[in-house]
Amino acid sequence: MPHFTALTLALCAGVLLDRLLGEPRRFHPLVGFGRLAGGLERRLNPGAYPVATGLLAWSLAIVPIVGLVWLVRLPGGAWAWAIDTLALSLCIGARSLEEHARAVAAPLAAGDLTLAREKLGWIVSRDTAALNASEIASATTESVLENGHDAIFGALFWCLIGGAPAVVLFRLANTLDAMWGYRTPRFEHFGRFAARADDLLGYIPARLTALTYTVLGDSARAWRCWRTQAPVWKSPNAGPVMAAGAGALGVRLGGPAPYHGRIQSRPVLGDGASANADTPSQAIALVKRSTVWWCVISLMLGLLTLGISHA
Repeated sequence: MPHFTALTLALCAGVLLDRLLGEPRRFHPLVGFGRLAGGLERRLNPGAYPVATGLLAWSLAIVPIVGLVWLVRLPGGAWAWAIDTLALSLCIGARSLEEHARAVAAPLAAGDLTLAREKLGWIVSRDTAALNASEIASATTESVLENGHDAIFGALFWCLIGGAPAVVLFRLANTLDAMWGYRTPRFEHFGRFAARADDLLGYIPARLTALTYTVLGDSARAWRCWRTQAPVWKSPNAGPVMAAGAGALGVRLGGPAPYHGRIQSRPVLGDGASANADTPSQAIALVKRSTVWWCVISLMLGLLTLGISHA
């Protein structure tokens, strides 16, 4: 079987495995990685040369793990396919993303803003204590759209590029960006490489994610929002994803939001009415359709590759 065809089958199997089993309940490898990364950061930051020590910490956290996955996968064949499938199922979080978003959407729809704010605090970094219903809906929707790339489509893209080692590289780099990639006194320099590495690894899959949202939603509005609003968003990858996603849903997101006790000015994303209690569920549905679309297209490409190899 051609290598690319095997990767497409691993992609579909990994998505299905995540849908059936979800995240491990007792111990998730990414949780263990987070603890490792936290220990490295405490030891190496601050240092005399924070940019260099940040690069060192990133390398110590990621390179040995990716190398180990590469070695484990070396026998090839069915064994490599199994490793690719397992790695992808552990690195994507489609079911988990939906579960966490619905945990906010359900009390929000029922009018229980206190519980909705509490559940929202589990998935976003902004202050949630004083958010009103529309702000809760907006924050949840933003998280679903952005994490569609971070937790799903970025991993699917890298699975097709290089199997398990590439998937693990992307997911661990994305995790370090989430931990270190802040423009705060503590991480301004130390986390610079982590942020840049994540931007680089996510550049193409973020735009493919935005394209997917555009095709599967209000296409004209999504394209207009992507083209005009993404360039002014602070993140080069989140901008296209969230602008296209908001446009696809026909909703207005972004705008000022509270972070760490201060109101952070942010551009408006999307076009249409403000988010409401139904908007997070609409975002979940868009991400689920997009996941199916990625699987179908990948499988078609895999079958095409198989046909060409036998021609």
